[in-house]
Amino acid sequence: MTSQVDEETPLLRDEQPRKRTPLPWDQFTIVLFLQLAEPLTSQVISPFAPQLIRDIGITHGNESQVGYYVGLLQSLFFLTQACTVLHWSRTSDLVGRKPVILVGLCGLAASMFCFGLSRTFWGLVLSRCLNGALNGNIGVIKSMMVELTDSTNIAQAYAYMPIAWSTGGTLGPIIGGTLSRPADQYPSLFGGNEFLKKYPYFLPCAVPATYTALAWLITFLFLKETVKAPVPVSRLLRLRKDKDDLSSKGTIGSEESPTVAVPAQIPDIDKPLPLRALLTPRVIIAAGNYAALSLVDIAFRAIQPVFFATPIALGGLGLPPSAIGNILSIYGVLNGAVQVFLFARIHDRFGSKNTYMAGIISAFPAFLAFPIINSMARAQGLSTAVWVAVFVQSFISIGLNLSYGAVFIFIAAASPNRASLGATNGLSQMTVSIMRAIGPAAANSLFSLSIEKGYLNGYLVYYVLVLVVGGAMVAASMLPRKLWTS
Repeated sequence: MTSQVDEETPLLRDEQPRKRTPLPWDQFTIVLFLQLAEPLTSQVISPFAPQLIRDIGITHGNESQVGYYVGLLQSLFFLTQACTVLHWSRTSDLVGRKPVILVGLCGLAASMFCFGLSRTFWGLVLSRCLNGALNGNIGVIKSMMVELTDSTNIAQAYAYMPIAWSTGGTLGPIIGGTLSRPADQYPSLFGGNEFLKKYPYFLPCAVPATYTALAWLITFLFLKETVKAPVPVSRLLRLRKDKDDLSSKGTIGSEESPTVAVPAQIPDIDKPLPLRALLTPRVIIAAGNYAALSLVDIAFRAIQPVFFATPIALGGLGLPPSAIGNILSIYGVLNGAVQVFLFARIHDRFGSKNTYMAGIISAFPAFLAFPIINSMARAQGLSTAVWVAVFVQSFISIGLNLSYGAVFIFIAAASPNRASLGATNGLSQMTVSIMRAIGPAAANSLFSLSIEKGYLNGYLVYYVLVLVVGGAMVAASMLPRKLWTS
């Protein structure tokens, strides 16, 4: 029986096991190199953001307001990214991945230089908004990774993704903490530099900005386009009209997007679909699960360092920043090792759905460990048993990161056709950016409220988040046991 292909045909199919295709390491390495730019630029401001807020005087000396403004700066990136990431991803389906990535890298570099030169709060706000609005690379790069792989090696490719994020998450804070206020920290080297005295946070911002500029150059010179028949940017912008081809052009467009000329010889299956056509049940299910996973994960990552820093009597562990940094660094190393060496094997052995659900289930003991660890600390102090419990909790939480690789595969499989892969990833990333914008503030506010009011001995936040995990499990149950087929 002949298999019919239409817009519901999945990008990936479950087939009989076959020999794994080798990864195209030349292009794949460039993609990983590009991925490092975003976590590096986003994490570099973390160590000095509170002091920066104090220095510009927006709080007028009120220490209780510092956290509010720091949180606002962190959320602005995700809020503006949520507004534009779908646009950039859909554009990449038309003009190709490479032009959009180049624009995103340019936006990252420019925004970081502007951030380092900002001396007012509104200057910081504008820089962070520019950072998020011009950078749609996260969804575009995921689409490119799928186009560089097939069903036999896609799990192996996604296993390497955490390397870039773990590296950026580790190096960013080190750069930010080491190079901020260099004239004060290293007076023998920079004490006479008037520029760095006037702009004390320019140097840590300039390092990731320069890295991003280097990534732009490497992309321009060596990255190959993966979209089969991209529309020239000049035609998309209507800067040039090719009269010779007018009679042989089809159009792509809808009420949601402008009409763009595309060569008529391209089959319909290879043309990007309008936004409304993307909203199929499988795309909604895959994107919804990605959003649910991100909410659970970002809530855990936001509460964990606050829990560590909160005094034992108030419901935490009372650890100093150095100890918290060591715990998070150890977690980063373990997470990277598990992802690289075990994710592909786990996925091949148990399948996408089982891998995803196991990761979500791991959030139950991870959240419930918080009140248990605090109860142990109240009874024993910072005993060996407490440190063992902290290690076990951190190791269990690695399961959440295993779920990311699995849900990325579901999103790729849900795409109506390969030409709409960027838009599908962009739609998913838009929902995730919204979750990442509101998740930390909501979780930490509930954490503070639980302690302040003493709800359930200050542990209310964990039980509420366990219910959120339960909702994520309900969403996970909607995923098919095998990847979607036509």
